[in-house]
Amino acid sequence: MRFMIKQKFFSFGDNFTIDDEMGNPHYQVRGKVFSFGDKLRIYDMQGNELVYIEQKLFKLLPEYTIYYNGSPAARVKKEFTFFKPRFNIESFIGNYTIEGNYWGMDFDIVKDGCIAAQVSKKWFTFRDTYGVDIAEGENSAFILALVIVIDQVIHDNNHNNG
Repeated sequence: MRFMIKQKFFSFGDNFTIDDEMGNPHYQVRGKVFSFGDKLRIYDMQGNELVYIEQKLFKLLPEYTIYYNGSPAARVKKEFTFFKPRFNIESFIGNYTIEGNYWGMDFDIVKDGCIAAQVSKKWFTFRDTYGVDIAEGENSAFILALVIVIDQVIHDNNHNNG
């Protein structure tokens, strides 16, 4: 299934929805502004919390924990590199890697050697909108949480370097 995310709303301090490619809302996202570290929750449209994302504090490089249905599901850490960002994803759901152009938000999320999702600005003509195409059988809320974390790490890195 393909989802649309408006990049200008893609921050931990905002509340927004994630829509399908037809514009139908599928998830509500609520961020917490005044807290220590980034915190974000993803809800279904009935208001049930599916995912909680929490930034770990006092780390040299960004690190986030993703909770699914109240249990830790993954830890995402940015690895130290000189040229392009690389992520270490430890997950109980599968072995994930990120391949492609993170800065341009054109990359694949690979699970156990198979493409679980493709993220791209190319699919949409709107300037601040990009698509997340999630493979059938994958957990959409969890995959979207991974994309949010990666975007947050890249955005923070670009903001700190700019």
